[in-house]
Amino acid sequence: MIRAEFFGGRPPEGFRISGHSGSAPAGEDLVCAAVTSAVRLTEAHVNDVLRARAWVEIDEKTAAISLFLPDHAPEGARKALEALRIYLRELSRENPKYLTLREHDSTEEETTC
Repeated sequence: MIRAEFFGGRPPEGFRISGHSGSAPAGEDLVCAAVTSAVRLTEAHVNDVLRARAWVEIDEKTAAISLFLPDHAPEGARKALEALRIYLRELSRENPKYLTLREHDSTEEETTC
């Protein structure tokens, strides 16, 4: 299962996505492909287009990527993370066996979509 976590409220300030969906064999997994493509596009937009200098860490052993925005990030970067959150929320509703979404902020312990 893929686990997507967003941090910092709305719009989010960062995310961590990890795991494999297991919905199909490697190379044929459409859920995994959808998540990977959306994350790559978001990271490219935030760092390459907006030059936000977000902190990114990739752990290939756990199939995880984390991205956190710096305090001075442009508003567009936060909106890009919000768009990713919305997209993954809808994808998790369509594929609840393969993708979970959790949101963490400073006022709530944890909410689940």
